[in-house]
Amino acid sequence: MPRENRKRGKKHKKKTEEVADVSQDPAPYIEEQEAVEAGPSWIVSARDSTTVDQNAPFGYVDSEIKAYFRTVDVQIREWQETKPEVAEDADVDPNEDRRLFFVAALNEMSEKEKQLATDPDCSTILERMIHSMDDFARRVFMDRLCGSFEQLSKHRFASHVCQTLLNVAADTVSREARNIFPPTPEGEAEDGELRTLTQLTLDACEELLPSLSSLILDPFASHVIRALLLLLAPDVLGSVDDGASHSSTFALRSKKSAAYKARQGPMKSVFAEADVQQQKAARTAPKEFRKIAKGFVSALREQLGENEVRALAANQVASPVLQMLLELEASFHMSDTPGSLMDHVLVGLITLLHEDPKATAPESDYLVTLLRDPTASHLLETLVLRSPQRIFDLLWQTYFTGKLARLAVHPVANFVVAKAFERLSSEQFQAAIEEVRSVGGKVVSEYQIILLLCVVFPLGLCNQTDTLLQLVASAFDLNEDEEKRLFVPCVLRLKPLAEYKRAIETSQKAAEEHTGEEPKYKRRKTEDPLEPKTQGAVLLQSVLRLPSPHVEVVTTSLQALEVNELIEMGHHVTSSRVLDAVLDSPTVPHKEKRKLVMTFIGHYPALVDDRIGSRVGERCWAFADPYLREKIARSVAPHEHALAGSAYGKFFARHLSLHVLRRDPEAWKRMQSESKSASTSAPPVAVKPIRPQASEARTINANEPNASAAASDSESSVAEASSAKVKKAQGKQKARSQDEIDALFDATLGKKVKKAELASSAKEQAGIATQSYHTVSERSHEKEKRGKSKKRKEREDGGDAVDRDLRDVLGAIRAAPKEDKGPKKRKRGH
Repeated sequence: MPRENRKRGKKHKKKTEEVADVSQDPAPYIEEQEAVEAGPSWIVSARDSTTVDQNAPFGYVDSEIKAYFRTVDVQIREWQETKPEVAEDADVDPNEDRRLFFVAALNEMSEKEKQLATDPDCSTILERMIHSMDDFARRVFMDRLCGSFEQLSKHRFASHVCQTLLNVAADTVSREARNIFPPTPEGEAEDGELRTLTQLTLDACEELLPSLSSLILDPFASHVIRALLLLLAPDVLGSVDDGASHSSTFALRSKKSAAYKARQGPMKSVFAEADVQQQKAARTAPKEFRKIAKGFVSALREQLGENEVRALAANQVASPVLQMLLELEASFHMSDTPGSLMDHVLVGLITLLHEDPKATAPESDYLVTLLRDPTASHLLETLVLRSPQRIFDLLWQTYFTGKLARLAVHPVANFVVAKAFERLSSEQFQAAIEEVRSVGGKVVSEYQIILLLCVVFPLGLCNQTDTLLQLVASAFDLNEDEEKRLFVPCVLRLKPLAEYKRAIETSQKAAEEHTGEEPKYKRRKTEDPLEPKTQGAVLLQSVLRLPSPHVEVVTTSLQALEVNELIEMGHHVTSSRVLDAVLDSPTVPHKEKRKLVMTFIGHYPALVDDRIGSRVGERCWAFADPYLREKIARSVAPHEHALAGSAYGKFFARHLSLHVLRRDPEAWKRMQSESKSASTSAPPVAVKPIRPQASEARTINANEPNASAAASDSESSVAEASSAKVKKAQGKQKARSQDEIDALFDATLGKKVKKAELASSAKEQAGIATQSYHTVSERSHEKEKRGKSKKRKEREDGGDAVDRDLRDVLGAIRAAPKEDKGPKKRKRGH
């Protein structure tokens, strides 16, 4: 080897194993390389991939189409906030432009429904469009989704589209059950027969039934199953339009989904519909839906065993679906059979009673766990309410009797106990009261007030009402009559008597320490020990719904409070509901309500000068009779100017019409009598008793006074109803005062003044002063001949508006400062 090609270093011989490995490796690479290099170099072979993108199983949406649907979304949002303009011609459809725009969007959406449903941006737009679809468009949309309903229900975004479609389909299905079908558009009949939405729903159910056991465990598909069950059995599970009672129980949407949907704004139809409420009230479900709903219960029985069904109870996704299926099973009388879903969850309790009706069941660790589990306890509440009576009696005897002292103060189990109280017989109820009496104080200290609420609410046990009130009073250590005068302050703050007195002392010391120091707004906020609690306000309202002799414990305590304490209650968002309940409750005597209203006389300006207190003052005004109203008005009259400048008190002052009271008291009394008679002759609003549901009470936070606890969320509707009559009387009085002013001018100046018209140009305005005298002198004789009715007719035709404009101009001239000489000129420096 030439010297120039030699390398430095020692020579290392390769081992035989390394040589063998090197000789074997290039073989597959050469074959692959030959396969790649086959053919021209500019040809690239396609990838052989059979995998499907789970984010877009039906393909991605073109960017131009997405941009178009964004404009559609913006337009629909704008239309949802405004109503269509009503044309003067009755033959013109006010929704014509909107329909044309919507039809164009539907045509663009055709054959792309699945792609749009799985797109993260367009799925929300589809949900918004579904609310504006007519029956035929909904049928077409549902038909396009059928066949892929299972795959769509498992998709993150398409599942919400399916859920919204099932929610709005209830109206269409109800109309189809009454043989009301939309006309087929022109050109659509050639494409074949379109199935009804009822049949499409049944076909979707048949598609989902084979995989029901896996769908209820899917985080997205389980919500579709819930919406489908609501559509199939609205008479058992309720409907979407029933309010929050069923949605909070069955959780149609997760908290994250509900928050996201709330941010999207209101979703409703963009077309004007006249009989929406009537259509919703007349909803009916076809008979086929009842049969397919039973099929869901039977399918889950067949697909899952005992242990698998029990495992669903603690699953956050599957537990709400299992609750709905248990409701259906009980409603269809399928639960009281061995091997039912309820039997599986109750660990064979139904089978045991069928074999031996007098048997006693041993305590199961599984059901004890359900009592204390935050998720599974909801399911146990359903079992307690829907189980047959003999099953419930055995449950009560095995799992509740003798254990109420511990369960009543448990943060989760107390809700199940509260549900169980609703089904107790008189003997069981009396025994439970005696057992709970020993832990009443601990129930209050732990804020587990829901148990006391459900103890007070069974109004059917009126013969035990005294026992119930003694239980509530003993829970707060209010045993003596003198101590019961503090019933309202202690219950409102959920503090026993001794703790309430200590809280008062602590609050007074803290107030003395801060005296003379930094301003209140600069102090660091600390928790107020005397802050009213939501649960306490609800408990007081529930006591006020009891029969008449038993509400005295609250009314007597309110009368014992000082006026400043009552005003402080009226200013708080939570405690003010107690005062509302006193005025609204049909069981509180009229004399007690009148005493409460008269207590504030002389202090109404301080009460109504607050956001919450003004509403309480309006309620007192709406309740008062004309004699009491005059007392209130005369006590407020010296503070009229202060209330007029108040941000909240001015609204209360408007109801009083103090200017009419000063000028003509008799007319003011007639006006108040008419407004009061109009409010009393109106049909009374049914007062719904504040019966808390244990599942809803879980959301009440003891530290949040702004929660919707106080259950009487109605504003001053009675005052607003009567204010219309008051305003009408004020208008008449205003017209009468204008007539008196005209008569005064006529008597003083004679009928020689012509009501001049304001000219539009400056030149005419300059000549009005010289022309008006000649015009008046020429027409004075003619004007004297005109009657009083003619004068009023001219004023109605526009003279009144001219006089007001003229008076405004003259008033502005008089109000101008006389010594205002304008800005001083700056001296020019030299």
